[in-house]
Order: sequence, then C-alpha cells, then structure tokens
Amino acid sequence: MSKATSSAPSQRMLRVGEQVRAALTQVLQRGEVRDPLIETTVISISEVRMSPDLKIATAFVTPLGVADHAATIEALNRNAKYIRGRLTPHLRQMKYMPEVRFRDDTSFDNYKKIDELLKSPEVVRDLKDEDGPNDKNGA
Repeated sequence: MSKATSSAPSQRMLRVGEQVRAALTQVLQRGEVRDPLIETTVISISEVRMSPDLKIATAFVTPLGVADHAATIEALNRNAKYIRGRLTPHLRQMKYMPEVRFRDDTSFDNYKKIDELLKSPEVVRDLKDEDGPNDKNGA
C-alpha cells in the first residue's frame, strides 16, 4: 500500500504548530530565556511548521526593530534546548517534545516587494489601460 504524498500539512500538523507557536510566544514574553540579546529584542513568531512526525518544529520569527536578524536567530538557536525545556509545561499533551529550530521569516520582505511592484508606474499605467472606453460609459 503506497502512501499518497502531498506538500500540504495535515490538520494535526497545523493544530500542533499553532499550539507550539502560542507556547513559544508565552516563553519569550515572560523573559524566561536569559540571553541579553533575546531579552532586549521584541520577537514576533509568525508561524511554526511541524514535521510530519511532530518531532521537529520550525519557528519563523522576525526580530522587530533590529537591522541584523542573523544575530537574534543565532541566539535563539543557541538557546533552543533550554527553550524546548521551558515549553514542556505548556505542551504536556504531546508524546514527544519537539526539537525547535528558528528561521528568519522573510515573508514580510516578499510582501513589501510585491507591494512596490504593484505601485510601480508601469503597473499603474497598465491598469489604467485596462479600464478602456466601455468602463467609462458604465457598460
């Protein structure tokens, strides 16, 4: 019997990912991680993707107000084992506590590039050309 492969996460993976995201948010908000860089930086966790076996959690984070995201991501990964231990009380229902990996969330940069493209003069000109004479007459 072959298993169908799909790139879409299962409902369970999405649910557990959201639970891990909420737990990570609580741990970071309470200042439980004793790292000067993490303590002084506001960190937004936009998404947590779980592996199919729920043993690896990849957290996509954005350090707010910091130009160099790499240092913050490195500090989070350096403290990942400690953070994993702090997640345990929040995720007691899980059979295995997931290994947490932190990655820089570049989706906001992608949204910004798309927005800039849509506002570029070439696109605005093309959109005005699409209106055509029929739209002006109300037809």
